[in-house]
Amino acid sequence: MRVLVLNGPNLNLLGSREPEIYGHETLADIEEGMRGHAEGLDIEIEFVQSNHEGGLIDAIHDHRDWDGIILNPAGYSHTSIALADAIAGASAPVVEVHLSNVHKREAFRQHSYVSAVAWGQVVGFGYRGYHAALDLLHSRYHAEQPA
Repeated sequence: MRVLVLNGPNLNLLGSREPEIYGHETLADIEEGMRGHAEGLDIEIEFVQSNHEGGLIDAIHDHRDWDGIILNPAGYSHTSIALADAIAGASAPVVEVHLSNVHKREAFRQHSYVSAVAWGQVVGFGYRGYHAALDLLHSRYHAEQPA
């Protein structure tokens, strides 16, 4: 099983950017924890972070036939139809992850173009949301495998 963990704009600043909202963990901390979690589930995992919409779209295209994509689109959730189109064109199931509970925040954060085309969404659990998304993709993958 192969899973891409894709992080959008400003997530490279985790740990120092608004830690009261996004937590004290850095992106490197999250990746390290995910590597261990993935190893325990026998999942090959790759990480990409980009502050550029096109970089995120390219990563989706490059991994479109993988077994899953965990995507934190950050601010592009609310603005990027192009990102949603890339997800819609991928065969990989996508789990949208947000560190904060976007549904309890500003009105503009409560709409996501990504959620309309994602397999599911995990919000509000900080770095643990990435682990939950990996567990969900793992369960889906094994449920779809022939016995």
